[in-house]
Amino acid sequence: MNTPTNPPRYVSTRATDPNKRLSFQEALLAGLAPDGGLYIPTHIPSITPDSWQDADSFASLGQQVLWAWLADDVDKTTFDTIISDALNFPVPVHPLLDDVFVLELFHGPTLSFKDFGARTMARLMNYFLQQQGRTLTILVATSGDTGSAVADGFAGLDNIDVVLLYPKGKVSNIQERQLITARPGVQALAVQGSFDDCQRLVKAAFVDEDLAHLPLSSANSINIGRLLPQSLYYFWAIKTLQKQGIDAANVCVPSGNLGNLTAGILAHAMGLPVQHFLAAHNANDFFPEYLHAKTDAYAFKATVATASNAMDVGSPSNFERLEHLLGEPMREHIWGMSVDDGTTKTTLQHHAEAGYLACPHTAVGLHAVTQYRKQTGDTTPAIVLATAHPAKFPDVLRETGLTPPRVEALDVLFERDTNVMPLAADPVALKDYLLGQTVASS
Repeated sequence: MNTPTNPPRYVSTRATDPNKRLSFQEALLAGLAPDGGLYIPTHIPSITPDSWQDADSFASLGQQVLWAWLADDVDKTTFDTIISDALNFPVPVHPLLDDVFVLELFHGPTLSFKDFGARTMARLMNYFLQQQGRTLTILVATSGDTGSAVADGFAGLDNIDVVLLYPKGKVSNIQERQLITARPGVQALAVQGSFDDCQRLVKAAFVDEDLAHLPLSSANSINIGRLLPQSLYYFWAIKTLQKQGIDAANVCVPSGNLGNLTAGILAHAMGLPVQHFLAAHNANDFFPEYLHAKTDAYAFKATVATASNAMDVGSPSNFERLEHLLGEPMREHIWGMSVDDGTTKTTLQHHAEAGYLACPHTAVGLHAVTQYRKQTGDTTPAIVLATAHPAKFPDVLRETGLTPPRVEALDVLFERDTNVMPLAADPVALKDYLLGQTVASS
């Protein structure tokens, strides 16, 4: 592929100066914009079909598609090495009945889709920091899977430390063990609150003048660097279906903070033939209600705890991005629904009896596809994103009468040391911790 002539720059969703544009490297390392906004591209590259349809592996697809975004920031040889190292695990598409397919995104080291973005970000960030002779502290709020993917992907990198915040008592036992397992350069903080509290604390830290001297950045989906690698598996899924004679499909995205959905919208804007997106939420139903409302007025909601805990987000950050990327046509591109816990568990049982064991989040997506087809009559082939391995949620599976699978990668976690500290759901508490760490390391 030739070097792209016009990779995008990045501006804040709240920018008042349209000329203040950052390179990808600058936006990646900054995470959140100084004005509290999220970075969005000035334009979206058009990706020709031959650049992804002919790819012979997932990594080679990533090398082709992402190069259109990063050609100004890194040489091609280094870039290809980073992508092949980061995305070195399988991405199977599993067929179910009635032209429904499951895109299994849980075959990375922490068994969730967050591995795609976290591993790619870690390697790109570390490369840029080495070039600049800088260090960085990553602040990340997690509702379950992001933190463990970031902890695993960033651990031991010379130029990066990680501080991850998770809501104590609101993630599964296995998810918590993944978060608090001791890793070099990683500190877990157990917040006495919800995911929204964790996210609020992180955002407050980025705009706190008392912390402006600290080299802080983010690694959850408020960072544009998380979303670009996630756009790749949408291309891979459509490519796989095209080999079976299916030219386009609907894609159902189990959704919480809306980063995964935003990545799909970016893929579609690059030229990927997705007919319709389905946003499948649990009882945290702000976004489905917004989509089905007749007004653009909205108010976020308090978080509700559910069996699909990684999607327990009452105030999704990436809604702001979607507003800027799509504007009023958002409802034309995305259909949404909310699925309660009882239905989620019934769906788990149904598909387990048919021979497919899903995680609770994937079950939300599977039910949403069924309801979408009933309500709209649209029987277009559908792809459901399977976002996490079912073994990560043994309690929910047992409550549903199902036997959790055993995975060695999870079993060994309980033999390892842990590293976790409690934290009040108060921005001052996080500020004091960060300033204390600065003093301790000086």
